[in-house]
Amino acid sequence: MEILAPFWEEDRDQDAIGGKKIINRTFLSLSQITALSEQNVEGVQKKLEEFLNFKQLKTSLKEAILLDYYTAGFWWAKERNFSVIQLSGFMDLLNYLLENLSDKHMTLGDNLKELAKAMAGIGETDSERSGDLNFFSIEQAKAIIDYLNISLFKQYKLYEYLFHSPREEVVISNEYVIELAPPAVPPFPALLEEGIPSDIYSSFIISPATAETESKGSDQDLEGYLEEPCPEVESFEADAVADVTDEDQKSTVGEIPNEIIVNLEAEINEKLQMQEEAYTLRTEKLKSPK
Repeated sequence: MEILAPFWEEDRDQDAIGGKKIINRTFLSLSQITALSEQNVEGVQKKLEEFLNFKQLKTSLKEAILLDYYTAGFWWAKERNFSVIQLSGFMDLLNYLLENLSDKHMTLGDNLKELAKAMAGIGETDSERSGDLNFFSIEQAKAIIDYLNISLFKQYKLYEYLFHSPREEVVISNEYVIELAPPAVPPFPALLEEGIPSDIYSSFIISPATAETESKGSDQDLEGYLEEPCPEVESFEADAVADVTDEDQKSTVGEIPNEIIVNLEAEINEKLQMQEEAYTLRTEKLKSPK
């Protein structure tokens, strides 16, 4: 009991005389302690989670640390064959010291003094000097102090940080509601695709089924267009040969000077070129995607 040496002799006469109680309440009932003593480590952890009403172990660091603190303490005591009464008193002590830190903001030195008061009178037969934990032997008391030294007192700053230092909440997920544009109806592109050049749209975006349908439609339109007679060409041909016989054509040709023939050929070629351009323009319009 080296840790309590500075406080033991000082406090035992002041607080243990008259059976003064330091630990005033029961942390776990005897029925709960009995149920815990019948479990393995995993069972003890599950039972304590139920008894302490921990509901947020997966997201609460505090609950996870407290569950580990009490589970480890109970299992340590059980391995030393503590009786049910001793297990109950030990769990009360664990909870009492932790509440001194969390609720009363006690320093390490003050909490050590409280431990000395709670364990005063152990090993003595004088009922007036017996304390809260007089059902422990001196050897058990030494083991308890050694355990508290490595489990709580050496980690005291970390427990202070857990209870008294605010921490920012970490946002692990965000939920967004996104409104999507209605699907495009072929051959019209989607809203964000209507400004894309036609060659890029047809090569990388338009679906194969839609492209094939549009291609078949364009080919059929082109074939129909080429098979249809052109009114402009028919009118031009009709005007050129109306009321002209073979003899008239021969005599007229012989009388026409070469210069007039050259001009006439140039005019005919020019009109044919215009017709060809008109065909080409209409063909390109049919081939290009709408």
